[in-house]
Amino acid sequence: MEEVYKREEYLKKIRGFYNDDMIKVITGIRRCGKSFFLKSIIRELIDNGTKEKDIIYIELDKKEYKDVVTSKQLEKIIDEKITDKDFKYLLIDEIQNVKNFESLINAYRETNNMSIFITGSNSYLLSGELVTKLTGRYIEIEMMPLSFYEYVDMKKFLNKNINPNIYLEFEEYIRNGGFPKSLYYDNYDEKITYTSSVINQIFEKDIITNNKIKDKALFELIEKFVINNFGAIISIKSIQDHLKNNLKINTDRRTIKRYLDILEKAKIIYSCDLFDIKSKTILKGEKKYYLADLSIYYSLNTDNRINYGPVLENVMYSYLKSKNYKLSVGHIGKLECDFIARENYDNYYYIQISKDISNKETEEREFRPFYVIKDLYPRYLFTMDMLLQRRDGINHVNIVDFIYGNKNL
Repeated sequence: MEEVYKREEYLKKIRGFYNDDMIKVITGIRRCGKSFFLKSIIRELIDNGTKEKDIIYIELDKKEYKDVVTSKQLEKIIDEKITDKDFKYLLIDEIQNVKNFESLINAYRETNNMSIFITGSNSYLLSGELVTKLTGRYIEIEMMPLSFYEYVDMKKFLNKNINPNIYLEFEEYIRNGGFPKSLYYDNYDEKITYTSSVINQIFEKDIITNNKIKDKALFELIEKFVINNFGAIISIKSIQDHLKNNLKINTDRRTIKRYLDILEKAKIIYSCDLFDIKSKTILKGEKKYYLADLSIYYSLNTDNRINYGPVLENVMYSYLKSKNYKLSVGHIGKLECDFIARENYDNYYYIQISKDISNKETEEREFRPFYVIKDLYPRYLFTMDMLLQRRDGINHVNIVDFIYGNKNL
């Protein structure tokens, strides 16, 4: 089997489940690296002594399996590959292509002689029948596109040139994005063309297939609005007002909510709730949305300038999410804390993000929320400043160095 780049952050999450009967469900936006992740699992199994005959790997997106659409067809293929009674590892890529796969997968699980891994490109994989039949019997590993650390590390793996100035490399990462396949292209235009093709595939294969969208043009307008306003506070009403006032389009809120849900299930966007720190409650109505990958924005817009405010927030959101932190936006009166990050059950971190604090007014604005928050959980200010300051126990950290170093809070 070919050597593939190992994404250690995700392998750490799944290794403990290699040999049990929990179904390993690997989700993530299309082309974020799930297929290569399965191959890296196979490589580890073989390196640890598993015989190749005991590994059954089926890529349902490949030409040889393009006509496999029913559970009976899939069952026939699997059974033909089982040649003895030894313990097997079953890995199926893009299983959502098969109708009614849930009962079949559950039946194989109940044999107690098989460890099962399945992947899917959207949240529909974990809706309906799968959740009903497998409650308590599966774990989900959600993959994101490459973090900046992984982006540089994979370039090393591929023997690609890396800018000796890591901050210029970081700017390239922002525009190029973290879809692993894009690293195989050296030209920026080719990378963006590839990303655009991924977005088109998501629309055709994940969105249209799973939803009845009556007004495709309206859906695309809402999609573009959310993508272009990533990192900003958005409500269904604000989208409704934008459509009505700027485009003279009247639409009801239920349609807007449904289309936002579709974009989330396709994992193009992620919502981040607003959390009132004083009352300890989630604020209803408004959210922030972040992109699965920043190249989604740049592939849909001709302006490739970097607006560092929302861009750095998006980079940090994706990075911390990949490390299993639970994130929300903090509200304290009229002030906002960019993120509240929760680790496990009782570890909280307050986070502010800014390009720099060279301006005194900016410095005071970024530090102000920390002084209003009364509890004693750690506070972090992430910037791109080279000169860092320590103020009242608040951690001032260079965001590029932090992510490039693959660090935790």
